[in-house]
Amino acid sequence: MSFFAILFAFLIEQVRPLGSHNPIHTGLRVWARWVSRNFDAGKPHHGWVAWSLAVVGPALVALGIHWLLMAAIGWPAAMLWNVAVLYTTLGFRQFSHHFTEIRDALDAGDETLARQLLAQWQRVDASELPRSEIVRHVIEYSVLAAHRHVFGVLAWYSVLAAFGLGPAGAVLYRMGEFVARYWKYRNRIHAQPASQALQDSAGRAWGVIDWVPARLTAIAFAVVGSFEEAIDCWRNYAQRFPNDNDGVILAATSGAVNVRLGGEALKPAFAPNSTQPFASTGGLGLEPPLDTASTPGREAEPQHLRSIVGLVWRSVVLWMVLLALLTLARLLG
Repeated sequence: MSFFAILFAFLIEQVRPLGSHNPIHTGLRVWARWVSRNFDAGKPHHGWVAWSLAVVGPALVALGIHWLLMAAIGWPAAMLWNVAVLYTTLGFRQFSHHFTEIRDALDAGDETLARQLLAQWQRVDASELPRSEIVRHVIEYSVLAAHRHVFGVLAWYSVLAAFGLGPAGAVLYRMGEFVARYWKYRNRIHAQPASQALQDSAGRAWGVIDWVPARLTAIAFAVVGSFEEAIDCWRNYAQRFPNDNDGVILAATSGAVNVRLGGEALKPAFAPNSTQPFASTGGLGLEPPLDTASTPGREAEPQHLRSIVGLVWRSVVLWMVLLALLTLARLLG
């Protein structure tokens, strides 16, 4: 069932992508604010209580509905629920329009527009970036977005689906990423800020949740890209990035397509008095800056953007083929 749920969710998402101001994401923001406001008392154990309510709570609700549908109606209803959960938690179209717009601007030679689009996407100051640095940052942010919106969700859903817990895995992963980013954002704009204890709890939990998926994504990139170079770059350069999990993905990407990644970070451009709602669908500018020594490889050029698209799609095909084979083996067994 997991293979078909993922396939249908992908197809629906390609035809009708979830908008950035949809009621589901709005509800998640309201939920995260309510939890932090009512359960965040500034102590470490309060941070873990708030995180558990904000992340584990929705995951258990998704799982409970799955089991209820399975018991009351049967597997068709349960699969429809799985498709709905996956539709809201994974998908390229939740972030790919940013990538496409910047790529089109670069292809048209409009670097000013490309800088503006990058700044709007990541809430950063990109006004002085040269062309190669625009491309480099677009590659880094796009690869991380693809991991968090696609491969990380696939990993948690697929593994837990083998035990009948698939929807819980998808929700746990996306909510874990969302609250770690959202609470840090609220603190930086001084709007109902989360305590440091809550931010630390969310950050540590997210690091654990993303540890295995990050390495699975790196392995997939190595398999469908230049394997030896990706593994070598992973082993020797991943530790140069400030975030361990992100470093593994970016280092493997660098080796897989032979492009230099890492270097000077972009400066955040937070607007404390801004009324613009927080976008939960792809922005990664709220993460720690990608400030690091660079990996080896060619200088980033616009043609590398097409290589990244091919790398990501081949990785998706690899995932789907593996899931199809496992589903077939289960049916035949």
